[in-house]
Amino acid sequence: MSEPRIGVVGATGAVGGVTLELLRGRGHARVRAFASARSAGRRLGALTVEEATPEALAAGDLDLCLFSVGASASRELVPYAIDGGAVCVDKSAAFRLTDGVPLVVPEVNGARALEHKGMVANPNCCTIPLTCVLKPLHDEAGLARVRVSTYQSASGAGAQAMERLRGQAPAAGDLAMDWPFDGVEFDEETKLRAEAQKILELPELPISANCVRVPVLVGHAEAVWIETEEPLPPERARALLEAAPGIRVVGVPTPGSAVGIDDVLVGRIRQDPTVENGLALFLACDNLRKGAALNAIQIAELLLAAA
Repeated sequence: MSEPRIGVVGATGAVGGVTLELLRGRGHARVRAFASARSAGRRLGALTVEEATPEALAAGDLDLCLFSVGASASRELVPYAIDGGAVCVDKSAAFRLTDGVPLVVPEVNGARALEHKGMVANPNCCTIPLTCVLKPLHDEAGLARVRVSTYQSASGAGAQAMERLRGQAPAAGDLAMDWPFDGVEFDEETKLRAEAQKILELPELPISANCVRVPVLVGHAEAVWIETEEPLPPERARALLEAAPGIRVVGVPTPGSAVGIDDVLVGRIRQDPTVENGLALFLACDNLRKGAALNAIQIAELLLAAA
């Protein structure tokens, strides 16, 4: 097909800016930037920001639309873009668990993207790297249980949260939890479990998550404890992860070392002696790249290659 016409909705946000950068770097030239009315007319390099109105998105002059806005805005605007003939990749939580909407990490379940009916959902920024790591281990030995603690940077809460952190003294770096709490767990923890189960197609897999926000600008980290159905020595787990797409095995991953990196960094792979068939490991990921923008672009490129 001819050069695709791509719209980036939410182009002035933290993820939207990375999306534009990655699209340029990957050779996509016919790109338009959309945002709210207050950002309309703003210049982003060679692009002029357009207002993301239903009429603009339904006009029929976009082939792909990458949404980097909140769930309520996605629920309002995505249907108009689909009606205009665009295939939408939505990064919000609006449609991730909706029946019939593929929830896709290309290295894990990329073929599901081709089953779309105008929309593909992009998973949570911690679900993406977690499933990249879990998939090869499950294929080898079967997953019996997963426990994970996430340490999520300010950028996961948006550009304003990053600015607030920049304005704090280093010793005053506490960040408020920005997820709804139902008295049992944070919404972020519920989403992480449900999304991983959907992507891995393991609806009964026990996953327990503990999510916290940490005073880091960019880069999410996760401590992961895994129980497998069959024995899986750490040396074999390391070999599987070294061969897996989108993963880079290192000694000790850190959020800082993951910034600007497309791969998920994985390390500290070791036996968990407290359970049978137990493994423990640590991962870090640039949540604005593979945790959001890059994953969505990879989905879009899968769709373009199949067109």
